[in-house]
Amino acid sequence: MPTGRSRPLSPHLTIWRWQPPAIVSIIHRITGVGLALVGTPALVWFLCALAAGPQAYASFLAFWSSWFGMVVLIGLTWAVFQHMLSGVRHLFMDIGAGYELATARRSSLLVFAGAIILTVGYWSWLLLR
Repeated sequence: MPTGRSRPLSPHLTIWRWQPPAIVSIIHRITGVGLALVGTPALVWFLCALAAGPQAYASFLAFWSSWFGMVVLIGLTWAVFQHMLSGVRHLFMDIGAGYELATARRSSLLVFAGAIILTVGYWSWLLLR
């Protein structure tokens, strides 16, 4: 069944745009994995350092007080807020609210904005107190 014209294999890929609800869903999964793979070991390290004594806790603090440790902590904080707000959004969707296109888009954008605002607010409060 040859045709005289060449057609793309997946025409939907040439016209499809990323939508905020899809991005929120993907980032929800990524933050969940990131929190499990980075956040949980960090928490375990913290608890072990507390239990092991002052020297272990001092080395724990030295790492997390470095610029790299602070970047990771800020990233983990954002991931917690992003994952939490996305989970609340999904909770509302589970009861049947927020499926309208405009509402889904607005709630997705609110999740992004809320996570950034909460992260900046939390670290501002933490560093300025």
